[in-house]
Amino acid sequence: MKTRCNWATTDTLYIAYHDQEWGVPIHDDQKWFEKILLDSAQAGLSWLTILRKRENYRQAYNQFDYRKVADYDDVKMQELLANPGIIRNKKKIEASILNARAFLKIQEAFGTFDAYIWRFVGGSPKINAWQTLAELPAKTKESEALSKDLIQRGFKFVGPTICYAFMQAGGLVNDHLVTCFRYQEVQSGVSKLCFCPSKQSFDTPDGDGEKL
Repeated sequence: MKTRCNWATTDTLYIAYHDQEWGVPIHDDQKWFEKILLDSAQAGLSWLTILRKRENYRQAYNQFDYRKVADYDDVKMQELLANPGIIRNKKKIEASILNARAFLKIQEAFGTFDAYIWRFVGGSPKINAWQTLAELPAKTKESEALSKDLIQRGFKFVGPTICYAFMQAGGLVNDHLVTCFRYQEVQSGVSKLCFCPSKQSFDTPDGDGEKL
């Protein structure tokens, strides 16, 4: 019997997400936008609640195509607010559209969102070695730096705790417990999955270079 992180031991959807996705390094901008959209929708809710609605979000948000989401107008906004398959929170829905527009601006500045976000961990996954869930932080200095920069760039619902959640999910850190069967699998797959941009300075919105 496989040993898993003990947050993923009961619900079959949660188990599949843990076993197949969580912590695997992402290098695809559309997948990054999906993570940002869903994690920002999660604020104040459980991740399982959002996970159960993920396919509804996929349909509602044009397969998480950030270019299309950035062009959403008031008519589309009202359509989303009337959609019972997603979280019908006006501020979160407004944020999803604003975030898509800010996402495009990051692409303009850095080429890809992926190139931008990996700089916050120096270009390669941070490998942790947690023994228990109690050891896992809710936020880190890296997630605080990411949150601050995203907010300066116009993103909403991207506090340091939410940022750490998608850093975990997107493989910027390996936060599987060391006793979990996925810990070594994810770690051994890093060299195959990770294109790691070199450490370098980048311009913050006020023009100051910041090295991460």
